[in-house]
Amino acid sequence: MRIAALAMTLALGAAAPAFAQTNDVTPLVTAEWLKTNAGGENVVVLDIRDEIEGTDLGETPYIENAVVAPYASAGWRTEQEGVPGQLPPLDQITALIGSLGIDNDDHVVIVPWGTDSSEFGGATRVYWTFKHLGHDAVSILDGGWRQYDAAGLPRVAEAATPEAAEFTAEINDDILATTEEVQAALDAGVTLVDGRPAEQYEGKSKSPVVRTEGTIPGAVNIEHSKLYSAEYATFARPETVEALSTAVGLAKDQENIAFCNTGHWASIAWFGLSEVLGNKQTAMYDGSMAEWTVDESRPVENKSGT
Repeated sequence: MRIAALAMTLALGAAAPAFAQTNDVTPLVTAEWLKTNAGGENVVVLDIRDEIEGTDLGETPYIENAVVAPYASAGWRTEQEGVPGQLPPLDQITALIGSLGIDNDDHVVIVPWGTDSSEFGGATRVYWTFKHLGHDAVSILDGGWRQYDAAGLPRVAEAATPEAAEFTAEINDDILATTEEVQAALDAGVTLVDGRPAEQYEGKSKSPVVRTEGTIPGAVNIEHSKLYSAEYATFARPETVEALSTAVGLAKDQENIAFCNTGHWASIAWFGLSEVLGNKQTAMYDGSMAEWTVDESRPVENKSGT
């Protein structure tokens, strides 16, 4: 899966402008950063790639010293009250993180495949989960495995076996919006950002987990696909995110709530606005349209006219 065209991207990524930072931990790190720091004390590489065994990577499909917890099957999301893809109960999610050998002193670097924006959304969703749990020392490898492999970084035959650790959460509710808070935001005129494809936003199609077509009234649309380059395996730079935000009338420091169908694509929009652009007035609606449309009395706007 090496991609020769990524060589130039790697060089550009290494010289990319600094992103919004917390204690010198950047939301995105490059393969060169990982090459330098992966062996450091309290740096945990978290491989969330799904179906690694089913690929054509041969006998060395794993990242050296990485712990593996596939996004779709490890327990990062669960069904809650009939709504799929939700944040698991606190005891479950902290137990998962601790079982991976991650404690509160670790800098976690998340690695997805980097295939496209939707797949990369697994990384932004797990990143958001760590942030919600109060763990700020978390980053994503920009471009994921595609950048890792293009840089020729070490590959091994077996996944690492972590030693269980104690992970304690200090919940940050500022980045999680409940249904009640979304309703209050709607009533107050707070900007709601729909991260789904335009066809779903406009009401021309819908996810099977959502009751009806349409969006939350007054929402603006920043499609998740515009925040990640599938061609070059890189997340959008701050100036691109700012242009997308400005185009829908959202100021750089304006309060907003990102949503989608189940809080997956929404995490991409949240990551772009909050972490790359630095708008700390951004929250994410975990339940999104799947939860919003459960109650038929909640308003839904169909822009397609159908």
